Parts: sequence; C-alpha cells; structure tokens
Amino acid sequence: MANFTYTAKYQTGQTVSGTVEANTLSDAQQLLQDRQLIVIAVKEQPQSILVNTIKSWLAHVSVKEIAFFARQFAVLINASIPVVRALKTLTKQIDNPTFKLAVADIAAAVEGGAKLSVAMARYPKIFDQFFVNMIKAGETTGRLDKVLEYLAEQKEKDYSLKSRIRGAMIYPIVIISAMVVIGAIMMIYVVPKLAEVITQSGSELPWTTKILLSTSYILAHYWWLILFLLALIIVAVAAFARTDQGAYYLDQWKLKIPVLGKLYQQIALTRFAISLSSLLSSGVPVTKSLEISADVVDNLVYQTLIRKAVKEVEGGNSIATVFMHDKNIPVIMPQMMTVGEETGRLDEVLNKLAQFYTREVDGMLATLTSLIEPVVIIALGIGAGIMVTGILMPIYTASSNMQ
Repeated sequence: MANFTYTAKYQTGQTVSGTVEANTLSDAQQLLQDRQLIVIAVKEQPQSILVNTIKSWLAHVSVKEIAFFARQFAVLINASIPVVRALKTLTKQIDNPTFKLAVADIAAAVEGGAKLSVAMARYPKIFDQFFVNMIKAGETTGRLDKVLEYLAEQKEKDYSLKSRIRGAMIYPIVIISAMVVIGAIMMIYVVPKLAEVITQSGSELPWTTKILLSTSYILAHYWWLILFLLALIIVAVAAFARTDQGAYYLDQWKLKIPVLGKLYQQIALTRFAISLSSLLSSGVPVTKSLEISADVVDNLVYQTLIRKAVKEVEGGNSIATVFMHDKNIPVIMPQMMTVGEETGRLDEVLNKLAQFYTREVDGMLATLTSLIEPVVIIALGIGAGIMVTGILMPIYTASSNMQ
C-alpha cells in the first residue's frame, strides 16, 4: 500500500488536508468519499525503494492468516450471522494491524451497500483474483459459506506446501552456509600460515595444494573485489528479473533445473488445475476462468501459455489446443482436458488432475527430503577430502623428508 496526500472539503465547506493509505489512487479517492469528504486533489507520496520494501514487509498478510480468516468467516456465515456482523466480529480477533484495517474497511463498505467481492477487490495484495472471483461466485449462487470453506482448504493446502518446501530447504541451507563460512575463515586465516610451512619444504606441490593456495591468496587480498562483483551480479539479476523478458527467462530456467524443475512444473500445474476446476464448477465463464487461473500460476511460462489458450477459446477452439504442442505440459494433461471438454465434465477432470499432481508433489518432496541429508554429507566429505589432500598431506610429506 502507498501513502497519498490529499486536499478536501467537508460538507460544511471547511478545507482539510492530510495523508491516507491505499492501494491505488482510485482507492484513496474512494476512501475519502466514504468519509463524506469532497476531494479537491490527491497525489501519491513518493518514497524510497528501501522504505517501500520495509513497509511491504511490515504490511504483509500471510497465507495462514487468510486461511484462518476464511475458515472463521465460513463458520459465522453457516451459523446464519449477517455478513457485516461477521466481518466486524472477525475484525476484533485479527492481530495483524494491516489485515485488521482491511477487514474493517471491507465491513464498512458492505454496510454501505457494496458487494463483498467488490470490497475485497480493493485489497489485491491480501485477496487475490482467485479469492475475489470465488467470493463473487458464492454471492451469485447463494453458497458463500461453502465457497469460504473451500477457499480456507485451498489456502491451508498452499500454506502446507510452502511450509514443507521451506522445511526441506532449511537443513541444506544451514549446512552449506556453515561450510562456506568455515571454508572462507580457513582460506583467509589458516591456509596462509600453513602455506609458509609447505613452501619452505621445497618439495613439489600437488595440484590440489596449488589451487588451495591460489584461492587463499585471492580471498585474503581481493575479498572486497569478490564482494563487489557478487553484489553487482545480484543487482544485475534482480534488475533483469524485473523486466518481462527477464522474468520469463528466469521462470523458464527454473523448469529446466534437474529434479527441482519437475517439482516447479507440478506445483504450477496443480495450482492451474485446482483454480480452473473451482471457477468452472462455480459457474464462472471459461475465458474468465482461464484469465484468473493464469494469475494464480506463479510462472510466466505457464501464464503465457494459458493466455494463448484464452485466445484459442475465444476463436472457438478447444482449451487443450495450445497445451498439446508445448513441451512444458505433460502429455496426459491435454488428453484428459480433451476428454473433459467432449463429455462436458471438464471441471471434474481438472479436479482429478489436481489430485494426481498433488500426490506427485507430495511424493517428490518426500524423495527430496530423504536425499538431501546424504547429498550434504557427501559434499562435506568432498570438502574435507580436498582440505586433507591439499594441506595436510604436503605437511606430512615435508615432515617425513625432514626426518
């Protein structure tokens, strides 16, 4: 969210100025109008990248919080409690100040006559398009409680998946970080001292020792240059990733990483199948469902592919037409989608595909988790072996020659 400075008037004619926090300029104007103010001027307040980053981090609403909100909301609606009262009740139970303010504003908007889906759409960083459109479908069909229960389940699944991925990566990251730190300390402080003993012996040094000594010299004398180059590379990659072409290439590269690429693919396809199935079963038109599903999939390669499918559908062709000829889509998916379209049960077929890919993701995560420990142990062994052969063996040889 951004800060906007404004100048406005009360109904009495008194001029007032100040700042208001909102997602967009139109949202800021709407908030001021809701306060019974006549808007004269509204302007976004410029802020540094660092300030925006810190504010974004502090204003973050987690998937877990949204899932818990949807679950409680569903219970209240199922108990025949009016939407506005339910939202006000939930506001009192939310600890996150950003989330609390958003829900309070949504409650005020609904109480003023706005639809729940429209009010939630004003907070895209909290409620994504998939969430908003499912709420809209629930309002239309009169099944808001069922939709909220479904959304809670999906958000809980997303949270569970992300937690398992983070849990699987913590161990290797900690070990590798420790290896890098200890290795750098040894190269900068320990190896140079040992190098004096090794070189004084006058014996021929093995290639591993020469590599270690050269690396140690570079790290000890040019560490500032290495840090500068690393920072430069990180900034360049980050800047490249912000461009459409760069983001596309990076997402394409993710899909080509051995083992992990397959996992990324299956996670993206699971999200696509779940969202499209849910939207279609709720009565959302096919093209609109595809557009929303494209935003749900966090990969530009698949987003581009799904948007091509939208154009094919608008042209009267099958959804599976584009998917059949793309190497990033498993053969089974377009085949199953074709069967679903022919039988008029595409939502059910997609739901079955989502269940299949969910099991595949679970299996791959379990396999990766079991493989991480031996791989890390092997890496530690190789690092220790290089240190032993490169440093200790020459010292031992030199000591033997002196006797």
